[in-house]
Amino acid sequence: MRNHFFKSPARSTPSHSPPSHSPPSHALCESLMEENIDVAETLITKWDCTASSYADITPLFQDDRYEANQYLKAVKDLQTAMQYFGSEHMSSHHLVRAQNLMQTAMKRLQREFHRILAENRAHLDPESISNRSSRDSVLTGNSDLEDEPEDDLRFANENVTEEERISRSAIADLKSIAEGMISAGYGKECVKIYTVSRKSIVEEGLYNLGVAKTSYHHVHRMEWEVLEVKIKNWLNAVKIAVKTFFEAEKFLSDQVFSCSASIRESVFSEITKESALTLFGFPEMAVKSKKTPEKIFLILDLYEAIFDLWPEIESMFIYESTASIRSLIDHSLTKIAESIRSMLIDFESHIQKDSSKTPVPGGGVHPLTRYVMNYIAFLSDYSGILPGIVADWPLTLHSPLPESFFGGNDPEENPLTIRMAWLILVLLSKLDSKAEVYHDAPLSYIFLANNLEYIVVKVRTSNLRFVLGDEWIESNETKVKQYASSYQRMGWSRVFLSLPENPTADISPERARKHFHDFNIAFEEAYRHQASWIVTDSRLREHIKISLGKKLGTLYGEFYMKYRSRLENLYGSDSEVRFAPDDLGNYLSDLLHGDGNSGGSVSSSSSLSSSPYHFHGGRRSG
Repeated sequence: MRNHFFKSPARSTPSHSPPSHSPPSHALCESLMEENIDVAETLITKWDCTASSYADITPLFQDDRYEANQYLKAVKDLQTAMQYFGSEHMSSHHLVRAQNLMQTAMKRLQREFHRILAENRAHLDPESISNRSSRDSVLTGNSDLEDEPEDDLRFANENVTEEERISRSAIADLKSIAEGMISAGYGKECVKIYTVSRKSIVEEGLYNLGVAKTSYHHVHRMEWEVLEVKIKNWLNAVKIAVKTFFEAEKFLSDQVFSCSASIRESVFSEITKESALTLFGFPEMAVKSKKTPEKIFLILDLYEAIFDLWPEIESMFIYESTASIRSLIDHSLTKIAESIRSMLIDFESHIQKDSSKTPVPGGGVHPLTRYVMNYIAFLSDYSGILPGIVADWPLTLHSPLPESFFGGNDPEENPLTIRMAWLILVLLSKLDSKAEVYHDAPLSYIFLANNLEYIVVKVRTSNLRFVLGDEWIESNETKVKQYASSYQRMGWSRVFLSLPENPTADISPERARKHFHDFNIAFEEAYRHQASWIVTDSRLREHIKISLGKKLGTLYGEFYMKYRSRLENLYGSDSEVRFAPDDLGNYLSDLLHGDGNSGGSVSSSSSLSSSPYHFHGGRRSG
């Protein structure tokens, strides 16, 4: 200030004497302060809207920022003068004059601040600001206004669009004005203009996204179909709200009010707090409504959306003034988790209480199996969040689970593994009881093989594979083959018993003829009896046929080759040799498709769509 307004008069001094560095006199300081007021008065009066029509219609902050910067500097110097006269001469007329000028200047800056916010609303929209905040952490250029280059030069070396240049210039102007007003003691007025303008943008944006204040009673009275739409709308809105609206306001308030941490906090809190509480208050109300186990997936989507956004939320609403938002979200996550656990209990109870007694035609896959495995497979899609939800939820067992149900995973380290393994075990126990409705033992094994194979395939082709592990899959694939072997042994026992144990042993022609006779009856009866049976999985069906065909083909083929010619020579058409080995293969190839005379095919789609075990939910459908 001294260098700018005052130069010492030249005077002679002895060459041997050092220059004088004594401070200026009291009168000289007062003269400097008076000069500050005079310079400020010239600029402030020029831009006084009440005194000049030019000032009333012309923005101070135009393309050329030189005069705006001079104006802000004059305000800063005026403040220095006020501080001087306030400390030295409390009744000085200079202080009164300076105070009046400051009030005029602040009115002008308030007007400019409001104008910049209003006229640049499109350039300061949340989407543009949030996109920029991912690239910029601070404004470009020096924060000292008097040293800051012209705006056109400020961004000359940066690859920015015209839209971004306007946005940056607006933010720089807002920041300059905010610093000037706060320094002069008019921060409250500045903050009020800013929060009113920006708060309306946030509220309008959330309203357009379908987020509005509501009550628990209103949500509770909604039909599920209406609530489902509301939840899906909220899932879309929350990401935009956090990553666009709230993030933009945090970035913008940090830039404009960078001179004061406490003001940054209060501004961001004032703008976003009410909207955030409205937004994050909805999930808890939604999960308290009436629901069935099938609705769990939308509830999981709610939990997952908040869980995924939590790092941004926690860093954004970090202030003490926004602690109520963090508390609300934390409480919502707890209540959603409780609701999910409750729905899983209901789901398990639903499996255990299933009392359907009607056998599935042909021993196919039971609708309950499809329903449960689709449900569990969809649950496994949430394997990122479910372990945390079920971690502190102990499973009460009357006996320990078999080790095979954990695969290669340690249930102590993966709480989701034990929960999924348990639900499948509950299903398998129910299927064991349903197998008893088949009075034909071989058919009951077909039923068990079909259903366990469906379970294994569902695990192998979904995220359940990573939850239960490959060892679980291998163990249960072995059980499927054991069921298939039991079917083969029991379903074809009479056929095998009709042939001699050693097909190449020497026996009498009459006895050989009797074996062919008994074989024909047993084979035809088994074929006719099993014509409507089905193995739904093509790989399992081929495995059974190949295994049966090899065993039966080898035994019958050797017997056929040894005695066919001899019997035909002795008995002619009464030789009882009715089937060639190739004929058996043709007959067996027609079995286990479920298209015999006594029953029709049972497709997965018809079984599921016609059953009461159909569900859909959330972003996934079963």
